[in-house]
Amino acid sequence: MILFKFKHNSNISDWKIVDDVVMGGCSSGNFGLNEAGNGIFSGVVSLDNNGGFSMVQYYFGTKSVAIFSKVCIRLKGDGKTYQFRIKANKDDKHSYIALINTSNDWETLEIPFNTMYPAFRGKPLNLQNYHGLKMEAIAFLIGNKIDEYFKLEIDSIELK
Repeated sequence: MILFKFKHNSNISDWKIVDDVVMGGCSSGNFGLNEAGNGIFSGVVSLDNNGGFSMVQYYFGTKSVAIFSKVCIRLKGDGKTYQFRIKANKDDKHSYIALINTSNDWETLEIPFNTMYPAFRGKPLNLQNYHGLKMEAIAFLIGNKIDEYFKLEIDSIELK
């Protein structure tokens, strides 16, 4: 199941940026399409005013995902570590998280559902890992506790 395949004419209006400005920080993220038609999540993370993260999230209708066991993401990073996040229910406070270490080359990352741990505001929770039954949102977040520029190029996100 393809969750999102970026193309020149992709409607990305449901991809929303959430930066630490919601809590007084100064980070600034952007999301758009590049000339190749890929999604570009880029910007700067600032630790000023107790900030330190930028996130792009994509909400969609409830998808039953029980027949799948992993997420496959084709992307090109910048050598930095990002979080890939899943929300089983858009109203949940917590997300299920996998850390992804990127390179400066195109790669396809495979993330088994059962390795994604629950966390809220950066703190792991005493809950089971992602059950893989339903999904209502995905996100990419950068927050490495350092001031840094970032750029993540995304081709596709699918379930297998």
